[in-house]
Amino acid sequence: MSASLLRQKRTVSITLDPELYRLAKQIGINLSATLAEALKREIRSAENEKWKRDNQDAFQELNRISDEHGLLSDEHRTF
Repeated sequence: MSASLLRQKRTVSITLDPELYRLAKQIGINLSATLAEALKREIRSAENEKWKRDNQDAFQELNRISDEHGLLSDEHRTF
């Protein structure tokens, strides 16, 4: 890993169950990489949920319009 990438990282302290730590080390799991990937997934999930909450009114309005006027593709549906 290059020096510039190392400077972009930050050292933090975490607390783990000792047995989890032992098993992870025994298997060879890279704790930093695993935590980084898990955090990315959690952040992405939280951002998605926030976007849904922020746009809930728009979803409801689109549903209302669709209920009232139907969909543009209704005349082409075969089911």
